[in-house]
Amino acid sequence: MSDVRVLGAAVERGDEILTDEALEFLAGLHSSFAATRDELLAARVRRREEAKRTGRLDFLPETRHIRESEWKVAEAPPALRDRRVEITGPTDRKMTINALNSGAKVWLADLEDANTPHWNNVISGQVNLYDAVRKTIEFKTEKKHYKLRDDVEHATIVVRPRGWHLDERNLEFDGRKAVGALVDFGLYFFHNAKELLNRGVGPYFYLPKMESHLEARLWNDVFTYAEKTLGIEHGTIRATVLIETIPAAFEMEEILYELREHASGLNAGRWDYLFSVIKYFRDAGEKFILPDRNSVTMTAPFMRAYTELLVRTCHKRGAFAIGGMAAFIPSKDPEVNEKAFAKVRDDKAREAGDGFDGSWVAHPGMVELCKEEFDKVLGDKPNQLDRLREDVSVTADQLLDVAATEGRATKEGLRGAVDVGVRYIASWLGGNGAAAIHNLMEDAATAEISRSQVWQWVRNEVELDTGEKVTADLVRTVLEEVRGELADVIPADLLAQSVELFEEVALAEQFADFLTLPAYERIR
Repeated sequence: MSDVRVLGAAVERGDEILTDEALEFLAGLHSSFAATRDELLAARVRRREEAKRTGRLDFLPETRHIRESEWKVAEAPPALRDRRVEITGPTDRKMTINALNSGAKVWLADLEDANTPHWNNVISGQVNLYDAVRKTIEFKTEKKHYKLRDDVEHATIVVRPRGWHLDERNLEFDGRKAVGALVDFGLYFFHNAKELLNRGVGPYFYLPKMESHLEARLWNDVFTYAEKTLGIEHGTIRATVLIETIPAAFEMEEILYELREHASGLNAGRWDYLFSVIKYFRDAGEKFILPDRNSVTMTAPFMRAYTELLVRTCHKRGAFAIGGMAAFIPSKDPEVNEKAFAKVRDDKAREAGDGFDGSWVAHPGMVELCKEEFDKVLGDKPNQLDRLREDVSVTADQLLDVAATEGRATKEGLRGAVDVGVRYIASWLGGNGAAAIHNLMEDAATAEISRSQVWQWVRNEVELDTGEKVTADLVRTVLEEVRGELADVIPADLLAQSVELFEEVALAEQFADFLTLPAYERIR
């Protein structure tokens, strides 16, 4: 076996996860694929530089034959043919049980944006998934006993590992930090693949933050290696890819093609996609400046082009199209609920009407609402794969037409971005990657769009509705005001760190690719 070092502290039942056999499996993954991962991250930088030079992206001429030829992804296994409601959330014990009991068809078990990669979270999440697969998971507090219900169909588990860009510093293979994605995937697959198959389902995954079909090819190679190593039939793994970066939007068909023997579908998000648009075209001037983030809805022309292309692409290739997140958390205020529920209904009705096969919610209380809207369109059908959307034709210019987005930058929007960004970072640093903020369940994507938008506004001296120009000094003033407002809400030391980190990633001369990278360095 490679030279393996476990640097993280002991975690309860961690010895059941970090066995010699599991570590040997991870070592094989790293020796086979870590170097390619590094090369692909370097390729991201080169492609971004090219976009900076030209001010645009386009569909790849060298893969035209893939887009124009006839092929389909593998047929979905029975457990993934009806995905009308998917609930997302981290893999803490209580959330795991509530998600499985929620009535949703799928649980996106999140080891990525809704999970802070504290070592305890990384390993205890694997413990909880191990128990969930075997349906032995329970959780007791002084007031309540959480366990799996016998009167509901438990959600199918689909695990989201970390993106390719994140390392795992608590594990080393041959003297280098582990790749977070390979750790998350490898531990779950090694311990659970055969058990899942014995129970009539399989190892299913959501793949985040890819930027090219070559990154999808790497995942496909990882899957093939893992199946062969454990003696599992090729094609057993199924993956749904989150199209949450602007370059990936130009390679949807190619991504499905590379994963075609393992692919299940594509997902259309919001905050990460907007964050990617800003990140990619941060030097491109006014035509890529977004208004207040809350005013950029899925009906904005460039977002509409992205979602319609996704449905068209998926159904053309026999893959599922999964819609975005309803992040609302039901409140004790009936008036707040009434307004929020109406917006969620409209959003889910639009997705179902556009041909999506399902959509996401963040709270069990929203499962039935989402289900009702998809039931109206689907009826007794499990999905809409037969709706090919041949009426859709999307150009590169439409995907890049950010300038047509209605709305403007406001002082309230600036304050909201700073407030939510600081609140989320404090939660993340404190170990909770799924934060309830202002009746919404937020994950890292919220902080990313918040700080990147502030960075963009400062660099372009955007004028607010008040007539003020967004400057670094104005942002620092708002930060101090927010710090004062949160002084009784967040512990002083944690608040100071959060304000400092937000200022760093929102105002630094060099744009940080992901705020979770400097944030990870601050985890004690």
